[in-house]
Amino acid sequence: MDPETAAETAEAGHANGRATPSRESVRQLLFGDRWDYAPAPESTAHVRWAKRYGHFIDGAFVDGTDHFASINPATEEVVARFATADRKVVNRAVAAARRAYEKRWQPLSGAERGTFLYRIGRIIQERARELAILESIDNGKPIRESRDVDVPLVAAHFLYYAGWADKLDCAFPGAKVRSLGVAGQVIPWNFPLLMAAWKIAPALAAGNTVVLKPAETSPLTAMRLAEIFDEAGLPPGVVNIVNGAGDTGAMLVAHKDVDKVAFTGSTEVGKSIQRALAGSGKRLTLELGGKGANIVFDDAPIDQAVEGIVSGIFFNQGHVCCAGSRLLVQESIVDTVIEKLLDRIATLRVGDPLDKNTDVGAIHSRVQLDKIEELVQSGVDEGARMHRPACRLPDRGFFFAPTVFTDVAQSHRIAQEEIFGPVLSVLTFRTPEEAIAKANNTPYGLSAGIWSDKGSKLFKIAGALKAGVVWGNTYNQFDPASPFGGYRESGFGREGGLHGLLPYLEVR
Repeated sequence: MDPETAAETAEAGHANGRATPSRESVRQLLFGDRWDYAPAPESTAHVRWAKRYGHFIDGAFVDGTDHFASINPATEEVVARFATADRKVVNRAVAAARRAYEKRWQPLSGAERGTFLYRIGRIIQERARELAILESIDNGKPIRESRDVDVPLVAAHFLYYAGWADKLDCAFPGAKVRSLGVAGQVIPWNFPLLMAAWKIAPALAAGNTVVLKPAETSPLTAMRLAEIFDEAGLPPGVVNIVNGAGDTGAMLVAHKDVDKVAFTGSTEVGKSIQRALAGSGKRLTLELGGKGANIVFDDAPIDQAVEGIVSGIFFNQGHVCCAGSRLLVQESIVDTVIEKLLDRIATLRVGDPLDKNTDVGAIHSRVQLDKIEELVQSGVDEGARMHRPACRLPDRGFFFAPTVFTDVAQSHRIAQEEIFGPVLSVLTFRTPEEAIAKANNTPYGLSAGIWSDKGSKLFKIAGALKAGVVWGNTYNQFDPASPFGGYRESGFGREGGLHGLLPYLEVR
């Protein structure tokens, strides 16, 4: 029985004098226990990983000291332990990258560098299932997302930039280009493999060498990526990976022999990096936080928009800097949109990330879960109305039910601060001008979405939004040929596409 039929049945019952079931009872009939699925766990029997890792420097895995634990957020068990890189280790990695740049990588032709990148992309495709499982174990995201989104995009980025490696002079007509040297790259925990690909692939295609520092809470797939580099025969020192926390990243960023810094993470840390590098002459790109607006007009395809809303905020548990965490709905359709949205989130399955039926996996860490809970409580305290589906959360692990707030004011913390979790704030508007004003009422400037049946309206609104990426009648769609990035407190510089090469090149 579909929702419309159920509603008609309820109305007919009322007309005939029978008791009318409540909307909650209808929703339970539609989306309750009848929709239970048998578990469909992804097998991990064929996947192996070490219990202790050091670093990857100059083409070899090296031991380290002061090990810390990476935790499986779905079980709270230790996945593996990783060494912390001190200044000596960072110096060694940067020195290896410098030698490789001068003696091995820069002297190669673009076609030769492209061959290595292509080989890496093909190996990633061959080992896709293994990589997807490791990503979900270490990060907490559903295996469907790791398998169908993250890993295919990782391979696609290496293959895409393999094609640019021998065309750099053609990419910028009338200009001469040259590589910068050693790139120091620091990536976050929400997309470990994908963020590594976004940074490493264009840097290598442009002729640079790399020292990468993965997030301390999700470094497992970066070390597996190092194995792939070795298997692909990448010359020693071209890519080096050092593990550690913020102190390690700070040492890498400030190193005197690093020519280019790329950072993805929080706005607070991005600001501190910018201050530290001011006047140093180093190139810098920052991809920071966001508070994306998802705008739904009254002429939008509502059912399609509801799916886009769900994808925009609940994809990867909301651990997405470009998440559509602010939903702006035109007043004339707000009741319909909210009704359909609440019915839709009642069908989302929260649980084991390795279960192929799971829609919303584990929150990445206890620290992040505490932050989400604190901000959600602030929404309740400030008078917003909270809606949650009646879902059973696992007894172990870090989980949070999909949450929607209505009656949200612009001044509420949940409408202003980046929650970085599966929490949606709903606001309303009457006119396009009001929608633009509310969407731009944020210190961030990373992403936005627009839903309308009129193409002219899409383009007009998109041009008025202060966001680096604007989606029309879709959300969270990525492609290696399309640039991504923001401005204001969302950072600067672009990753992906031809634009993604510019930060790693000197163009004369």
